[in-house]
Amino acid sequence: FIVCSYICFCSCVYKCVCQQHSEQMYSDLIKKITNHLERVSKELQASPPELYIERFNVALGQYMGALQSIVPLFIYMNKFYIETKLNRDLKDDLIKLFTEHVAEKHIYNLMPLLLEAQSTPFQITPSTMANIVKGLYTLRPEWVQMAPALFSKFIPNILPPAVESELQEYAAQDQKLQRELIQNGFTR
Repeated sequence: FIVCSYICFCSCVYKCVCQQHSEQMYSDLIKKITNHLERVSKELQASPPELYIERFNVALGQYMGALQSIVPLFIYMNKFYIETKLNRDLKDDLIKLFTEHVAEKHIYNLMPLLLEAQSTPFQITPSTMANIVKGLYTLRPEWVQMAPALFSKFIPNILPPAVESELQEYAAQDQKLQRELIQNGFTR
């Protein structure tokens, strides 16, 4: 285990880019992250349903957080190889990896659990639900079509705008929600 500071690491990346090793470095980075994501996916697959949502949230949060460190470390490779030769962006490529190796493999197990959790107040924390829904939207906006009502609770302008002719229906929905909350022990 070799200790290397941020500056030292950036310097190494810079030297590799200058010595025309960008292609190999990029390939190695993608392979390493792909292997990690395949392990994450297998761990999620083995998760019991009651822990599945929370574990997906942790995996998504850790990965997106790691991108905040990984992308700046490889800024030279991104600027002088990925953007110029591949006409892409490192962050976009790494988000695509998570989408392909984790999210796509789990979306059809995850979505029914999210919908079920949504119907039971506080089965999972609102912040967990918000993180996952916003994360899924970031990964692949078309997943909104799987559960537009769920996504619209956390992302603005998903559903069509309200129209005056449906105000009575909106009021009835709000009253129903208030009754359900009161029945579940919530007070005004």
